[in-house]
Amino acid sequence: MGSWDYTPNRDGRGGRVLIVDDEDALRKALGRVLARDGHEILEASDGHEAMHWLQQASTLDAVISDINMPKMTGLELLRTVREYDLDLPVMLITANPSVASAIEAIDYGAYKYLTKPVDLPELSDHVWRAITLRRMARLKREALSVLGEDTRQAADRAALELSFNRALTSVWIAYQPIIRAKDGQLYGYEALLRSSEPSLPHPGAVIDAAERLDRLDELGQTVRAAAPEPMHTASGAKLFVNLHPRDLADETLFVADSPLGRMASRVILEITERATLDEVRDVRERLVRLRAMGFRLAVDDLGAGYAGLSSFATLEPEIIKLDMTLIRGIDANPVKRAVVEKMTLFAHELNVAVVAEGVETVAERDVLVTVGCDMMQGYLFAKPGRAFPDVKWGS
Repeated sequence: MGSWDYTPNRDGRGGRVLIVDDEDALRKALGRVLARDGHEILEASDGHEAMHWLQQASTLDAVISDINMPKMTGLELLRTVREYDLDLPVMLITANPSVASAIEAIDYGAYKYLTKPVDLPELSDHVWRAITLRRMARLKREALSVLGEDTRQAADRAALELSFNRALTSVWIAYQPIIRAKDGQLYGYEALLRSSEPSLPHPGAVIDAAERLDRLDELGQTVRAAAPEPMHTASGAKLFVNLHPRDLADETLFVADSPLGRMASRVILEITERATLDEVRDVRERLVRLRAMGFRLAVDDLGAGYAGLSSFATLEPEIIKLDMTLIRGIDANPVKRAVVEKMTLFAHELNVAVVAEGVETVAERDVLVTVGCDMMQGYLFAKPGRAFPDVKWGS
């Protein structure tokens, strides 16, 4: 397979380049070289002076910054750039390269990490490439805008941290009813994570960001503090709260006087089959502590987990929730019906209740009643909403 050689498009349409360096001579020398290439050059002697231009980040095409500067380092400047713009290429230059600074530069989305003395032809090529990428990024965002898709995405660690911080402060809880199959009456509500942060547009994106940033504990604590808040108005209803397996290692989960701990006898903690419990030390002892507080346990997404029934064996749950992939179209799929019927039968033999998730049609509901599911949840009965959505049985 042949290599692909990239040649910068030097068609006279230079870019707007900001050079930040406390060494006046070097800054001006770089500026002269790049100006000869047709670029408009802006200068700043330190990071604070650069802030004036960063407030107009959308008009910039590239930033070149020294790393070691007084007042604000180049790495600090890079992190600040990401508060204004996710796509702006930033090239960092240093006379004292180190593995630590290189790793941090990569984490925060530096376009290039260069060492002094700077090879000027190489820098010229990098600047042209950066400007081309900048223009491509703008076109991509315009295309997504035309298609009606959100163009704001958390592209690197700095942007991800900012997005996650905003998501964390805008967390709210949606509640979806869980009803009894025998009479269509309310059994409880599942508390579902929601956020108003557009760059993390669904719960999975928020959870993924928390995992990547190693901040799952903060997310879990936020959800567990918010979820019980309206339950005093839902007399007798149970509250289903999702846990990531790593939440089991968070000691705040075991605080009896926490909002969730105070109503533990009404709470079912759902732990997904999609993630492993192996990384949690003393998991069985922790489950004993939770039950002693009054919590009950459920295995979520049963049938979708990569680990088969390993979580089931460890958790010994009081409730299992069948994943919607097993439920969707069950009325027209004899194989799904047979699987769900057998799983329900085995669960009942173990004195475990069964919840079917993702019920959308009356036909699905009727099959689930016939095969013996204890509870159901899905759009047929109510979509998730703020406390509390109206419940219907379906026509």
